[in-house]
Amino acid sequence: MKREYLIHVLCWAVIILFPLFFVSPNDGSELMRDRFIRSLGSPVACMALFYLNYAVLIPRLYFKDKRVSFYLTNLLLVVLALVFMHQWWHLANSLLPGVSERPHRRPPGAINPMYFYNTIMLMLVVGLSIAVRMTGRYHDAEQARREAVQRRTEAELTNLRNQLNPHFLLNTLNNIYALIAFDTVKAQVAVEELSRLLRHVLYDNSQPFVPLCKEAAFMRDYVALMKIRLTSAVTLEEHIDIDDKDMTPIAPLIFISLVENAFKHGISASGNGFISITVKRDGDNVICDIKNSNHPKDKQGDKSGSGIGLEQVAKRLELMYPDRFNWVKGVSDDGATYYSTITIQTT
Repeated sequence: MKREYLIHVLCWAVIILFPLFFVSPNDGSELMRDRFIRSLGSPVACMALFYLNYAVLIPRLYFKDKRVSFYLTNLLLVVLALVFMHQWWHLANSLLPGVSERPHRRPPGAINPMYFYNTIMLMLVVGLSIAVRMTGRYHDAEQARREAVQRRTEAELTNLRNQLNPHFLLNTLNNIYALIAFDTVKAQVAVEELSRLLRHVLYDNSQPFVPLCKEAAFMRDYVALMKIRLTSAVTLEEHIDIDDKDMTPIAPLIFISLVENAFKHGISASGNGFISITVKRDGDNVICDIKNSNHPKDKQGDKSGSGIGLEQVAKRLELMYPDRFNWVKGVSDDGATYYSTITIQTT
């Protein structure tokens, strides 16, 4: 608002002081003053017409689709402004002795061309007031739209985080449940690991971003938890090469669904398979590359919430990193390997 007021003041100051640029340096100060006063009629009329439209007529008539009333009112105002400008001119000539009106040689009954020029100028003032008001209205509407989009995005992200917490907990509990059946000691260790993981899920996931080093530590803990139930028939390669002091902001739990998916589909029913997990920095990019043997589960028999996590990853990437991420995923030509690589540009 302050900037808008300043622009108005500067523009009208230039218009009002414009005639002073054409005075002769030989003119005395009184003559310059008298000529300046005589020239004030036009900018005063233009200013009055502009702000009557800007503050009253445009919001009350033009924006409410009362266009006929708007144009008729402005026609009347233009006529009144012309009369005011004409009277001001002659009154200044009669009251200011230092200014004499130059005689105009026109045929008898001819119309002064200044009426035509002033009419055009006043019509331009009306058009300018509409343009300025419409620009302000568009700016307000655009600002409101951006705020609405931001609120909707925040609501969607909150909803996704609220879904992700129980989904992650469900998958982890399913793994611990399976572990209890053949090794209760490892299951107890897994519960301890789970308590540390839940601290990150419940507290850090409530923030829009967390340090990359904390997210990397969480992923290492999760892999360690999952490793407890793996047999020697499963090959696991983990390369989470993130410095412990890397404070780059990253969306929390943005990669964990991919890791869950690898452990879920990378192990066959007989207990064989391989899983490769790589998380690294490459300049301003954070890359999560995962490969695993492809053993898709039966959707009817799978009760772990299959599909929810990856759908959330896609939605969160679109909301939090628009035009700043790349996700390549699929199955190899022979159908034996599933691959998923997410690259996020953090700046």
